[in-house]
Amino acid sequence: MATSLPQSFYRAEQVREGEQAVARALDIPMYQLMLRAGQAVFDSINQYYPNAARLLIVCGAGNNAGDGYVIARLAKSAGLNVTIWSLVAPEKLSGDAATAWQEWQDCGGSVIKTQPTVTQFDVIVDAMLGTGLSRAVEGDFAQAVRVINHCHVPVVAVDIPSGLCANSGCVKGVAIAADITVTLIALKQGLLTGQAVTHRGELIFAGLNVATAFARQAEPAGQLISDDIKTQCLPPRARSAHKGQFGRVLCLGGDHGMAGAVTLCAQAALRTGAGLVKVVTQKDHTLMLVTRQPELMTQSWAPGQSLGDALSWATHIVIGPGLGQSAWSDALWTIALSARLPKVVDADGLNKLARQPQHRDDWILTPHPGEAARLLGCEVKEVELDRFAAVKAIQTRYGGVVLLKGAGTIVYDGTDYAVANVGNPGMASGGMGDVLSGVIGSLLAQGVDLFSAATLGCYLHGKAGDYAAQAGERGLLASDLFPYLQQLVD
Repeated sequence: MATSLPQSFYRAEQVREGEQAVARALDIPMYQLMLRAGQAVFDSINQYYPNAARLLIVCGAGNNAGDGYVIARLAKSAGLNVTIWSLVAPEKLSGDAATAWQEWQDCGGSVIKTQPTVTQFDVIVDAMLGTGLSRAVEGDFAQAVRVINHCHVPVVAVDIPSGLCANSGCVKGVAIAADITVTLIALKQGLLTGQAVTHRGELIFAGLNVATAFARQAEPAGQLISDDIKTQCLPPRARSAHKGQFGRVLCLGGDHGMAGAVTLCAQAALRTGAGLVKVVTQKDHTLMLVTRQPELMTQSWAPGQSLGDALSWATHIVIGPGLGQSAWSDALWTIALSARLPKVVDADGLNKLARQPQHRDDWILTPHPGEAARLLGCEVKEVELDRFAAVKAIQTRYGGVVLLKGAGTIVYDGTDYAVANVGNPGMASGGMGDVLSGVIGSLLAQGVDLFSAATLGCYLHGKAGDYAAQAGERGLLASDLFPYLQQLVD
């Protein structure tokens, strides 16, 4: 039976070893788990495609194929027209997969070994490759993936879309673009971020009645950011509360031509509950800022001037939005680094850090993949090949908490991983990162610790984006998030 996504996620090898351990502990034959897996996928097909009459199941060589044969038998028994396209000789199957194939034969089933006309089917089931994939998909398997991806027939993937790495989420050559993925027993971390978010379609979890037992005996690789994080981190305010209790955020940035970025950052800090917010920026921008948002305090600054009073006033700093790469921004960056205040570093602040690396424990770094690549001295494609490895490498080199933005944003503090399951493609627009940095700075100012501020900020930002996108993803603006952010932190 499919359930809501669990909070914990695991590496593929943990699941492979853990499912055998839990089966032994519960005295459940592994084949019984295969039968449950097939039933769970078939139930999802019935739920999402109740009118499907013609089913194509594409099978490979391992236990993923065994799940496919179980699905086929169930579908045939239910009266569906079932075709199995086997990419390997089924006679070579072993173990539980061979048993599933034999039972398919016993009920009168057969297989075809040549490519069918895939467009004649109502649903295609991907049972080719499982979580053990370690090299690029090639040969007949790669050809099958390409054919399926171009046929415009709904695809249901068993456990993981074939061609995806279960640990990193990267595509190994080619990968199935599924409409639905029914993942089994435990949530695999590679399904949660990067390219996987596109290829998995809607993610459905089926615990096969062993998920609770599995979770008791396996240490998670990390956690999905849950809906209850707000109540954990932001308790209701006392009726006697005053602004002095909720911090003073100093936003540094807005070089010539980039006032909008620091404005969005500062507005986001206000909208999510910071007590006071001040912006230090170019003199030409101060009037625009207070006109746009009169609740903001502003201070113009030029190299050679003191920032001592502003830094003494602040409890937290956000630096980077609209900071630029000029002599003005270099001087402002140097002064900011001298302040022993917790910081959120974004945008051009990260680019400056990449050129002058240092390690600190009191900051949150919020790179997108391009900034992450500069921080690591590598190409963007290397970051995206393994986002978990990239965020760990950044944190090891620079310290603090690192939030790697993108589909399935990852937060890492040197010990714990958290992944966001919110946000949408409409948020791929200018200013979204500036809003996020302001939200996180505000949460720090309200007393939330670094890791919790990064995870809660990511959740609030993505959730607000999802609410705003109900009016349409294309054309979504960063400022559209503000009313939803205010509602979410209430």
